[in-house]
Amino acid sequence: MANHSRIDSRIEGLVQPGRVHRRIYTDPAIFEIEMERLFGQSWLYVGHESQVRFPGDFFCTRLGREPVVLVRHGTGNKNGGDKNAGDINGGDKNGGDITVLYNRCGHRGAKVVATESGSVREFRCCYHGWTYATDGRLISVPVRQGYPEGTVDIADPAYGMQAVPRVASYRGFIFASLSATGPSLTDFLGHMTTSFDDLVDRAPDGEIEVAGGIARHAYRGNWKLIFENVNDGLHPLSVHLSSIEAARAQDDAVWSDGAGEIGIRQMRQNGAPLEFWDKQVGLWAYPFGHSYLGDYHDDEKLAVARQDPSFQDYIEIMEAKKGRERARQILGVTRWNTNIYPTISFMSQFRQLRVIQPVAVDRTDVLGFCFRLKGAPEKMFRDTIQFANVTNASASPVLTDDLETYDRLRGGLESGGNDWVPMSRGLGRDVADGNGGLQAENGLSELHIRNMFDSWSGYMAGT
Repeated sequence: MANHSRIDSRIEGLVQPGRVHRRIYTDPAIFEIEMERLFGQSWLYVGHESQVRFPGDFFCTRLGREPVVLVRHGTGNKNGGDKNAGDINGGDKNGGDITVLYNRCGHRGAKVVATESGSVREFRCCYHGWTYATDGRLISVPVRQGYPEGTVDIADPAYGMQAVPRVASYRGFIFASLSATGPSLTDFLGHMTTSFDDLVDRAPDGEIEVAGGIARHAYRGNWKLIFENVNDGLHPLSVHLSSIEAARAQDDAVWSDGAGEIGIRQMRQNGAPLEFWDKQVGLWAYPFGHSYLGDYHDDEKLAVARQDPSFQDYIEIMEAKKGRERARQILGVTRWNTNIYPTISFMSQFRQLRVIQPVAVDRTDVLGFCFRLKGAPEKMFRDTIQFANVTNASASPVLTDDLETYDRLRGGLESGGNDWVPMSRGLGRDVADGNGGLQAENGLSELHIRNMFDSWSGYMAGT
């Protein structure tokens, strides 16, 4: 482990009740410690099981800054594994074990897999042709006789593509940890498993799949800014004023489809008076930095419009598959943004998930994914894609506002002036929620930010 003792003493005191020091967002040395102690210890989201459906399927991504390959290997035990939570190397109904490998050749260290996704029988390094099975085992070395006896043993796991220490999933969402020790995934997620339930349960057939490609954008700013922003109830009325005004000017008679209606409704509701956020919006926070915003966008107001025939069909299918009362319970859940710290934020009602990937102290990549609900009318998936384009695409009238805000935050935090950043709205007014977390006084609280920094402090202290 690197020696950060000098910097560690300076980290102490940077998080105080109701405020943090601006260096937390701007200091490259602190960022490096985050990569080691936070991203190197926590459970990090890797991908969804539907992205590696069959043996040989793979998907490349990053854990912190570590390039990794999510892959399904072999035929596996089709009856093994726990589909809800735990170690997923027992196989599942699609066949094969799912693992996460460091994307590094055991010979000279080149990245072995260059394409983002696909299906292969084996991995072959482009540099010297060392070849690996999809579970990372070294299976072939060209001109093997050229190596002195005992220096390269194909059976030695040290020469393979190494697996990350821990991999587990909950309802198809795969996480990995770069640390061999720590809490289980179930303990890490805690009550937040109910947000994943909210997404998956909305599928009439009880299964979802990633579909529609990947939406990408980057912003100039620290990775923590997006987690603070998405559950911040005060910013929409200011940051998104231009899109709010555009939506208010829209002629209701020319809405083209459910997705257009959804986008306009969201933009208009972003302009709701602060009294609305004070009285009708809820904010909850949980251990390990997680949080969710709810009680605002619900199915009646914002999911696919109730008068849309495809949504009526969807309700009928849900009632037929799950029963009227259970369908009512599922569709009655009113969560909007869920943050699973420190890697993903998703919207269970709208089948959207964003992966936050830190690159540098002032650079962050964001990947956006959409999900198809198995058994739902196909038009609902088209609406999912269109909603993503209206609200979360880099050219949308909503995300462009956020991206400019992140850049302004970066520029301001790097400048002189007050060294302290307050986050004290609602401080001292939170109450226990009965599920191991805290409920904020209202949706204008900064509870979620304070909660993230409580977790941040623990990771950075090595506790």
